[in-house]
Amino acid sequence: MTSHQLPPKQGLYDPQFEHDACGVGFVVQVKGLASHSIVQQGLQILCNLEHRGACGSEANTGDGAGILVQLPHRFLQKVARAEGFELPASGQYGAGIVFTSPDLTIRAESRRRFESVAAQMGQKVLGWRDVPTNDGTLGAMAQASEPFMQQVFIERSADCEDDLAFERKLYVIRKLAHNVIGKSGHDTYWYPASLSCRTMVYKGMLTPPQVRDFFPDLSDPDFESALALVLSLLSSNSFTSW
Repeated sequence: MTSHQLPPKQGLYDPQFEHDACGVGFVVQVKGLASHSIVQQGLQILCNLEHRGACGSEANTGDGAGILVQLPHRFLQKVARAEGFELPASGQYGAGIVFTSPDLTIRAESRRRFESVAAQMGQKVLGWRDVPTNDGTLGAMAQASEPFMQQVFIERSADCEDDLAFERKLYVIRKLAHNVIGKSGHDTYWYPASLSCRTMVYKGMLTPPQVRDFFPDLSDPDFESALALVLSLLSSNSFTSW
């Protein structure tokens, strides 16, 4: 077992029986108008749900917390441009956050394999972005198993006639990539937190108050959404992980 993986079956313990309990909340703008205030309200709800989560022997190592939002198109356009590529119109691309190895060589190969899977599914990877993180408030246990986080952007092909068809493509890409990158043993950190043309998930082995500080993206005024769904995790009979 490594610090970022579950232990093997032993004694009365079997990883297949792991289950979580948690606190969930959401806020939505009923007319569908995206704003940064909705994101901030969601983060406040998450902090209010801290009692529904848990931490380990370290008070600053949480069982997990996160937020789901609509793709913040204006924000993503800005950061993609800073990385040297342009995004098409909203709905014409998918984006996601993946956890990957801190090792640069392993990470580069993971990206190559992911791009190969996307190409096999007829989709083109437009570019990648390193997600800024701040682990200064995290406990030693969380830092020891912390993955490197990246955003990936995929252009919608002409044969995807609607959002649902594109979502299905992205789902298959996510599953196939997980098999050839994560389950193959190449990159044991690999985990796609989300991959969609509609929503994006920021989450981690965090306490609810740590989410805002860990992900500076969430404090950018251009980071907008009309909904925010938040989760505060209680690993009641499971090993906490990223």
